Amino acid sequence: MDQADPPADPTTPRRDWVTRRAKTLSLLTLDTGAWCAGFLVATWARYEFGLTPTQTAAALGTALVCAVVHSAIEQVRSTVRGRHPIGSVGEARNLAGTTVLTAIVALVALAPMADRPVPASVPVTGGALALLLMAGGRAAYRWRRDRDDRPVPSANRTLIYGVDAASERLVRVLTGDPGGSYLPVGLLDDDREKQWLRLEGLRVLGGREQLEQAVQRTRATTVIFSLNSSDPELMRDVRRRTLRAGAAFKVLPPVRELLDRPVAATDVRDLQITDLLGRAQRVAELAVERNGLAGRRVLVTGAGGSIGSELCRQIARCDPGELMMLDRDESALHALQMSLHGRALLDGPELILADIRDAEGIARIVADRQPDVVFHAAALKHLTLLQRHPGEAIKTNVQGTLNVLEACRDVAEFVNISTDKAANPVSVLGYSKRITERLTAHYASRFDAAFLSVRFGNVLSSRGSVLTAFQAQVEAGLPITVTHPDVTRYFMTVQEAVHLVLQAASIGRGGEALVLDMGEPVRIADVARRLAAEASHPTEIVFTGLRPGEKLHEDLFGAGEVDSRPLHPLISHVRVPSLVPDEARLLDPYADAAELVKRLAVLCEETPVRLSVLPSPR
Repeated sequence: MDQADPPADPTTPRRDWVTRRAKTLSLLTLDTGAWCAGFLVATWARYEFGLTPTQTAAALGTALVCAVVHSAIEQVRSTVRGRHPIGSVGEARNLAGTTVLTAIVALVALAPMADRPVPASVPVTGGALALLLMAGGRAAYRWRRDRDDRPVPSANRTLIYGVDAASERLVRVLTGDPGGSYLPVGLLDDDREKQWLRLEGLRVLGGREQLEQAVQRTRATTVIFSLNSSDPELMRDVRRRTLRAGAAFKVLPPVRELLDRPVAATDVRDLQITDLLGRAQRVAELAVERNGLAGRRVLVTGAGGSIGSELCRQIARCDPGELMMLDRDESALHALQMSLHGRALLDGPELILADIRDAEGIARIVADRQPDVVFHAAALKHLTLLQRHPGEAIKTNVQGTLNVLEACRDVAEFVNISTDKAANPVSVLGYSKRITERLTAHYASRFDAAFLSVRFGNVLSSRGSVLTAFQAQVEAGLPITVTHPDVTRYFMTVQEAVHLVLQAASIGRGGEALVLDMGEPVRIADVARRLAAEASHPTEIVFTGLRPGEKLHEDLFGAGEVDSRPLHPLISHVRVPSLVPDEARLLDPYADAAELVKRLAVLCEETPVRLSVLPSPR
């Protein structure tokens, strides 16, 4: 036993057994009393409110027999199908079924008797009365237990805005947590049909117009906003009113962000700038088939990055046969293992320290570990840096991807992570990722396997994203720098990005690029203004001008690509022309930078000029 563990209390099992026995005896006494009372009242009413001692004894005797039958049926049911919590809807349903069955048994037994101990109508009316008494006793027990489980009075008195499935579960969780930090005292919702509605004993006190009065009346110190199916403008308005009323503003993420676990009190969090972007997430409408990864060997390259690490976390929930996480950044692997297991000893075979630039090393790893599915997320992604150092983009994004593709000739599925900058590319980043799409399409035809690419926009709060940069500038007290007042970008949450990647593994076809419908593009200047408005100090916005390789507006589809959605209304499948690897191998990462950019652009054309005819740099 771990020395840090407290010694086990030998009396604990005994106490638990005594508690269970006491609860069982209490229910047995309640049910027996309910049957006796029900039969006595039914018999008394049947005989015009006059009972002889003989009739009373007969009624009680029959009731006791029914109580024994009821107990036997309940015991069999609980043994075969299990028990429900006391006072729950499931228990009430079982209780009603057992009572009806018991009444039927009593009727069948009384019917052939010439001299019945009680009238034939008594099992019906007496059973109904017994059911009411048994259900009432259980409801009283549930009410008392819930009252005892409520958070202590010192907890934050809380109003919850938004009456929906998520907030209903949240109320149930918060009111049933005696050690919780939040004590719900009321609900708010703008829907008039929900006014005066009661939920778990809490009443809807009005809408956002009545928020300040509700805060004062209930002495609430916190307002929790349910984000499920809400719009950012409404959220901003409720937040302004909450802060004006002197209360703290918290949010409950959409149920779709909680994935496969129930709502918990720890899900309540502070508002994030991603909640205010003004675009609806599409994840809720992406039905991801996760069973496709169950029992399979999965390799993720670039596992320590923003997309790679979220991929690993979600793949781990799919019960894979083995999850292999490859990255060249040992610190990133350390953080990933910590997020997955709560520890980071770095001693497991699931972590692979390697560089995709090392062709021989990658080939040995794939041959040794033999993955069934590969998610290729390793890449350099900073547009401006790659514009200045195109040779690095060639070594990692192009040649590194080529190394992985060559090593994966026996892999059943290969998903290459691309970017919207690969559509009509004008930057080194866009060129290099378009080339990886074309190389992936070539290997799809060569191996006749599901080798495909996934294309999406900026991932919110990923390392190096514009939003992360803006937040760092605000925290440092610096102006927010925006390239152009009219520049727009497509944004996705990391959950959306990973959902698309997992979806690609199940519905994508070899040689395609899958593109998620990301809604309308977001104006970067608007994001900067919202972030500046949320800052605790005045924040200036400075426009610096577009940098080399940057577009004013990004494209989702390149020239000649058709938006076809054959399998899902939110996912487009576009044909990607293949590129012979020999063309990419002729790229010299140490050549003149300007010449390299030209050569990369040529390789993005559907019928490229062979690089061998281009003049070599001197």
